[in-house]
Amino acid sequence: MFETSRKSLSLAASLLLSALSPAWAEGIPPLQESTFWQAEVDAGDLPPVQERIPDQPIIVDLEARGRELGTPGGTLNTMVTRSKDIRQMVVYGYARLVIYDENYQLVPDLLASFENEDNKTFTLRLREGHKWSDGSPFTSADFEYWWKDVTNHEMLSPSGPPDFLRVGGELPEVSFPDPLTVVYSWSKPNPNFLQSLAQARPPFIYRPSEFLKQYHGDYADPAQLAEEVEDTRVKSWAALHNKRDNMYKFDNHELPTLQPWLNASSGKKIRHNFVRNPYYHRVDTNGVQLPYIDIVQMEIVAPGLVAAKSNAGQSDLQGRGLDFRDVSILKKGEADGDYKTRLWQTGVASQIAIYPNLNFADDVWREVLRDVRVRRALSLGIDRDTINKALYFKLAKPGSMTVLPTSPFFEQENRDAWAAYDPKAANALLDEAGLTKRNANGIRLLPDGRPMEVVIETAGERQEVENALQIVTDTWRDIGVKLVMRPLDRDILRNRVYSGNSMASVWFGWDNGIPQSYTSPGYLAPTDQVFLAWPKWGQHFQTNGAAGEAPDVPEAQRLLELLKIWENATTDAERETAWREMLAIHADQLFGIGMLAEAPQPIVVSSRMRNVPQKALWAWEPGAHFGIHRPDEFFVAD
Repeated sequence: MFETSRKSLSLAASLLLSALSPAWAEGIPPLQESTFWQAEVDAGDLPPVQERIPDQPIIVDLEARGRELGTPGGTLNTMVTRSKDIRQMVVYGYARLVIYDENYQLVPDLLASFENEDNKTFTLRLREGHKWSDGSPFTSADFEYWWKDVTNHEMLSPSGPPDFLRVGGELPEVSFPDPLTVVYSWSKPNPNFLQSLAQARPPFIYRPSEFLKQYHGDYADPAQLAEEVEDTRVKSWAALHNKRDNMYKFDNHELPTLQPWLNASSGKKIRHNFVRNPYYHRVDTNGVQLPYIDIVQMEIVAPGLVAAKSNAGQSDLQGRGLDFRDVSILKKGEADGDYKTRLWQTGVASQIAIYPNLNFADDVWREVLRDVRVRRALSLGIDRDTINKALYFKLAKPGSMTVLPTSPFFEQENRDAWAAYDPKAANALLDEAGLTKRNANGIRLLPDGRPMEVVIETAGERQEVENALQIVTDTWRDIGVKLVMRPLDRDILRNRVYSGNSMASVWFGWDNGIPQSYTSPGYLAPTDQVFLAWPKWGQHFQTNGAAGEAPDVPEAQRLLELLKIWENATTDAERETAWREMLAIHADQLFGIGMLAEAPQPIVVSSRMRNVPQKALWAWEPGAHFGIHRPDEFFVAD
């Protein structure tokens, strides 16, 4: 994509927008006022819709995309399992500066257009008249406030701007030529910049400056600010500002937003209400401002109740909290619950993956886990066909962790690498690694005499993981390895991994299983502690060597070299070559031991709902789960 569009991306962006909104050439259609906001408009508390939308809104041609023109109104009920997960409204809303369209190509969204010059200079152009949900203008001043007064303010951001803005340690030159233009420029290419802006959890390189300045020490009245600090019971104005500035958490109902729905609930509740944003920037060809749905009601329930409540018809749209094992109970409840269960393909590289911690604090275990023969043996000791049959009725694809067939980089040999169930070969590899001694129970002994008990820690949130590990427990015993499963809270699990106190963990595979040539392969290299196999190496990269450990395994070092090659490449062919070698290294080294991919994800859809795809991809990255399918276009038929 970027190969052909660097110098002319502004034109390309315009063409993409034209495809998205053909009505622009004829002007904006006559706008219809929302019945939801009509009383506020009549009372003079809210401007009419003609004054609320940008001068150039996105005009969505639903019929051209095979969708129905909707009827505004109604309430959508959905569930999450933790109070902090009300942030899913930011994920699902998927209003970003740029977004992935249904073909997974980048197009402007909040932006009117963008220009990309050699992946070094990016010019972002905003929409005239675009407003935050409180009616304040959305302009380059909001970008300038974030850049100068938030991310480069040592009290608010002690570590400085986020990593995705650093290229070889260099930060960009950022300028704001006029109220509608923002320019980011580096001396070296930063090809991942635009993709970062389209993430499920975006970096938010802008802030509602008018709102937040009242909490900023450089702008607010000192006496009023001191009083607010005292009332809020925080230590400083910076702590107060950071508490108010929570665009991703979405738990401050006063904070203006650009998302399709805004938080209308304060404090901790069992049910949170999100109401339509009166200043949202998208309109259909009938002149109806999106989103169609007036209210989203999000209920917080215990993880084990999501399937049961969905079965009882208490959710209009549900994917989160459901596993394939829930399909049978969901199917049984369809008639009484007045919903259908759709099976979407998952976009993760592996549905279940084991991550031996190569930075484990135990010296003996660390050396054992770093021996690729041991990791290969553990992989060969997994009966993936049995797991597929028992958990997914053979609907998933067994194999090692690699990209999915919809990616141009998919190679069957990578999926097949060290993935056949072969206890004989596994035993031979473990013998070759020097683990020949066994105790009376047949469990191999480590060099220091301890039994080879692999403790795998889980988040305890997915029954399918525990069921799969039970099967692995039986087959690993045949190769002299004892598996000990330890369920933990998700946050505790991650902290243990990051600190080097976890021997091994289990999670999904790479979030993005469908990369293209323009996708950064940074998640394949030791650049982030979140890849559970090398937390210390990731920390070293993230902190420029201030924390963690430098990679000392040649293959991991090569992954970093290949990432640099991809970042400096000038052609798609060079990027593709880097991608393929990185995937081959992972297939050979098994830094993450995948089990199965392409497992179906059950999606519960109420019979009242319209414009929800029959078949689609359920992916965190890219796609933001429901986000890429544009829930602002879903509507309630009644």
